[in-house]
Amino acid sequence: MLARRVLQFLIVFASGLIFLMILKYSLTLSDYVIPSPLDIWHTGKDILTVYFFDTLNTLSVAIIGQIISVFLAFSVGIGARKSTFAGSFIKAAAYNIQAYPIVAVAPIIFILLGDGFITRLIIAAMICYFPLLLSIIGIMSEPVTDIEHFYNVTSRMRWQLEVKIRAFENMHKLITVISGSTTLAMAGTIVAEFIAADRGIGHSIRIALYQSDLSRILTALFLIGIFISVYQGMLEWAGERIGNRWHVSN
Repeated sequence: MLARRVLQFLIVFASGLIFLMILKYSLTLSDYVIPSPLDIWHTGKDILTVYFFDTLNTLSVAIIGQIISVFLAFSVGIGARKSTFAGSFIKAAAYNIQAYPIVAVAPIIFILLGDGFITRLIIAAMICYFPLLLSIIGIMSEPVTDIEHFYNVTSRMRWQLEVKIRAFENMHKLITVISGSTTLAMAGTIVAEFIAADRGIGHSIRIALYQSDLSRILTALFLIGIFISVYQGMLEWAGERIGNRWHVSN
């Protein structure tokens, strides 16, 4: 699964590079606009180590932000699963908060907290959180009738058991949602670094953009894709093992 994820990314990335080269040579664009394959190769070799650790730094922030957003989404989703006043209020509050675009909220966060780790973490969690919340609310609001009926009839149903039943009956959906949220967490961290941070791969991309250095940008995109592919593959592998153990034990 991990190898498949990486291979899929490499195919997509190679296709993008081929398209750029076709565009470059068909329109006879200069190396300043689109660098030659040789320039990209040399630049990539020169900055690979630096960008590797920049991407690793960004990914570490994204993972922590994703963990926070998953925890918050589960907390709100569990509380909002019932069609009660409290559940409706929680959903309305979550939706209203998300209505503010991150580009409008980010400057306030930077003013209050500066451009350090906490700011990047908050923005990553904010971008990752809402799609997770929608999916989790949908899963937690849908009864597993066949199983829940038995516990309801025998008066053994508790909210913890209800949540457990619905979570594990929709394990594959949850794995897909959580794995997919990785890209949002990474994107959120890069956005934060691009706006005003002083480290991370987003900061490096911003510098390369100001220098109009497409080779550096392509190297950064390559590393981001590799890191995300590996991390998503690990999440899917872990999720499948958890799901298989649950089904075997039941």
